[in-house]
Amino acid sequence: MGGLDPEEIIKSVLGALEGAEEVELRNVAIEVEEMEIDFRTAAQVIPMEILKRLGERKEKAAPEIPEYEPPVGEYESEIAEVTIGATKSEGGTRDRVVVLGGEKAYFPFEAPRPNPPVVTFDVFDTPDVGIPGPIRQELGDVVEDPVDWARAVVKRYGVDIVTIHLVSTSPKMYDTPVEEAMKLLEDILDAVKVPIIVGGSGDPEKDVEVFVKAAEVCEGERVMLSSINEDMDFEKVVEAAKEYGHVVLTFAPIDVNMMKSINKRVLNRGLKPEDVVMDPTTCALGYGIEYTIDAMTRIRLAGLQGDEYLRMPISSGSTNAWAAREAWMKNEEWGPREYRGPLWEAVTATTVALCGADLLMMFHPWAVQTVMEAMEYLAEGRIIGDARVTDFII
Repeated sequence: MGGLDPEEIIKSVLGALEGAEEVELRNVAIEVEEMEIDFRTAAQVIPMEILKRLGERKEKAAPEIPEYEPPVGEYESEIAEVTIGATKSEGGTRDRVVVLGGEKAYFPFEAPRPNPPVVTFDVFDTPDVGIPGPIRQELGDVVEDPVDWARAVVKRYGVDIVTIHLVSTSPKMYDTPVEEAMKLLEDILDAVKVPIIVGGSGDPEKDVEVFVKAAEVCEGERVMLSSINEDMDFEKVVEAAKEYGHVVLTFAPIDVNMMKSINKRVLNRGLKPEDVVMDPTTCALGYGIEYTIDAMTRIRLAGLQGDEYLRMPISSGSTNAWAAREAWMKNEEWGPREYRGPLWEAVTATTVALCGADLLMMFHPWAVQTVMEAMEYLAEGRIIGDARVTDFII
C-alpha cells in the first residue's frame, strides 16, 4: 500500500470491510495525526460463524428455575423458655417481662422463633471503665450517674431490659462495699420498671458476695445474675437464685464441653433449664468471631437434639465488639469511628443472633436501635424488597 495517502488507505479499509466476513491487514504502517474508524455493525468485525452461534443462543428461552424448598430438619427437643422479670401479678414490680428461648428448630424457615432475640443495654456503676469516645459522646453526661444512665436508655431507646454492671466492687478497682452496691441496685429498680440483669466485676470471690446479696435484695423481681463460672464458688449463687426465684447466667470460654459441664453442675444443684441462660463467649467481629459462631451453632444443635445440659437460651456479650481496635481507634483511612464503632457492634450482634443467640448485651445507642429493628425483621420473617432465595444464587 506504499504511495497511497491516508484517505486512500481508509477508503480501501472501509471498502474491504463492506460485505466481508473477516478482514486481516498485514505489514501496514499508517502515519497520521488523527484517525477515527467507525465500525458501525458487529457483522463487520465479528466472524459470521460466531454471530450465528450468538443468535442461536439468544433465541433459546431462559431455563426455568424451580422454586427453592429449604430443607426442614427434625429435632428431638426444644430450647427452654426463660423469663426474666416479674410483674405485680407475679410478685414483682416490673411493667413487663422478657422471655428468651423456646426455639423448636435451628433455622427460622423450619419453625419461627417464638421469642425473637432481645437487646439489653449495658450500664456501669462507674464511668471509669474506659467508655469508648463515640459511646460517651452519644450518651452525654448521663454516664456520670448510673441511675440516670439506666433511666435514659429505657426512655430514649425503648429497650426492654437493662444490665447494671457493678464493676466498681472489684478489689482491683474501688472495692465498693456490697451494701453500697445494693443501695445503687435498689435505686435502679425504683428508677426503671423493665427487667434487670445484675452483672458483677469479674472477681471470683467478690462476685459471689455481690450475687448472693443481690438475690436477696431483688426478691420477687426475678433478675438474672451475670455471670457464674467454674473458677468461683458458684454453688452459693445457685442456692441464692433458687431460694429467691432468680435466673443465673453460666459462662464458659468458647468451649462446648466446658459449657455443658457447668450447666450440668448447676442443674444438679436444683435449678431447672428454665432458670438458666448460658454465655459461651462472644468474640468481636474480625477477632475470632468464627469460633463463637462454631460454639453457638454446636450448642444450639445439641440442645435441639436432646442434650438436657445445652438446651437453654444463649446470651451474647456483643459489647465485646468494642475490644476490636477497628471499632474505636482514630484512623482516617478507616473512616469516622463515630459510624465505624456502632457498625462493628451491630454486625457482631446480628451475626451471633443468626447463630442462635437469644440475648444481646450491647453498648452504643445506634447499634442497639439498628439491631432491635433487625430482630423485628427476623421475628416476622420479613425481607427488604421483593426478593427470592433464588435471586442470590443465580
